[in-house]
Amino acid sequence: MKYAEEFQNRELIDNVSRRLSLINPGGRIKIMEVCGTHTQSFCRFGLGRLLPENISLIAGPGCPVCVSSQGYIDAIIRLSRSPEVIIVTFGDMLRIPGTDSSLEKERAKGAQVNIVYSPLDALTIAKANPGKKIIFLAVGFETTAPAYALTILAAKKQKLRNLFFYCALKSIAPAIIHLLKDARLNVSAFLCPGHVSAIIGLKPYEIVAKKYKKPCCIAGFEPLDIMESIYILVRMLALRQPAVANEYNRVVSGTGNISAQKNIAKVFESSAANWRGLGTIPQSGLRLRKKYKDFDAARVFALSEKKERIRKFNSCRCGDILKGIIAPDACSLFGRPCSPDNPLGPCMVSHEGACNAYFRYRK
Repeated sequence: MKYAEEFQNRELIDNVSRRLSLINPGGRIKIMEVCGTHTQSFCRFGLGRLLPENISLIAGPGCPVCVSSQGYIDAIIRLSRSPEVIIVTFGDMLRIPGTDSSLEKERAKGAQVNIVYSPLDALTIAKANPGKKIIFLAVGFETTAPAYALTILAAKKQKLRNLFFYCALKSIAPAIIHLLKDARLNVSAFLCPGHVSAIIGLKPYEIVAKKYKKPCCIAGFEPLDIMESIYILVRMLALRQPAVANEYNRVVSGTGNISAQKNIAKVFESSAANWRGLGTIPQSGLRLRKKYKDFDAARVFALSEKKERIRKFNSCRCGDILKGIIAPDACSLFGRPCSPDNPLGPCMVSHEGACNAYFRYRK
């Protein structure tokens, strides 16, 4: 099959659903869809209605904006208040609430916040504003890390002195392993992210299958991709043969994108990272190497993620949703007062957030 429409064929999807019911091993099966895009697709196409009653999908920490800590957001907001600073970011960071404000509110007060579609746009902004300090918010997983690496390499080559990167880059595999240590979750299997896996390949997930005996399947984002991947996972559970499968082999190779991996390794090194809801996870972050320290906003501006204070709406349970402990509609704020028009937490802001997906497609 070559076209997206073919992966939305109802007859093929129903056929997978029937096959799934025939191999169902029984018992409660909880599959975590790690990627926020999977959550969106699963809700959008109503795939939950095609699953046996004992099989459910739960959201995970696969939304990079959602897992950025409140301390990181607060540090950005403090930076934006300086008249010498221009914040450069993707649009999904604009409305993420910090303790007392957001970039959207600060921009309304006069802060200079530029929305871009590519990290390379930051180079142009830096050249056009030599008297300003340009700070790019480098948020994401391994999917976006290669683009950030290439931008930093270009900035160094062009000898830009006013461009800085405030990094909140994270690696998804250590987070999966961290979740497995939480007895409250009792996850049966993992639907692994296609975008990230196109970069990192299959190897980082092998420990999940070999050591923790949990099946993993890298999945595409169309409904047939997701249903077929669920079938693969349930079949492995029935046979008690956990492994790492690759349903998305039209995009993802076993080794991933070697060139992208080299560029990431050239510019970044592993570090501990603070995840919203999950806490600090060792070796789950990417920070700039010393060779590129002059571009590191955290070092240049002595930034620190201060201890998070309780927000006014402290009953937001985004952290529990990111860990798969509760579904979004189990949060007392869901729908009222928290909605995409009035988001009280990052899971409702981002289009990859579970609360956003539930509100748009399941409410």
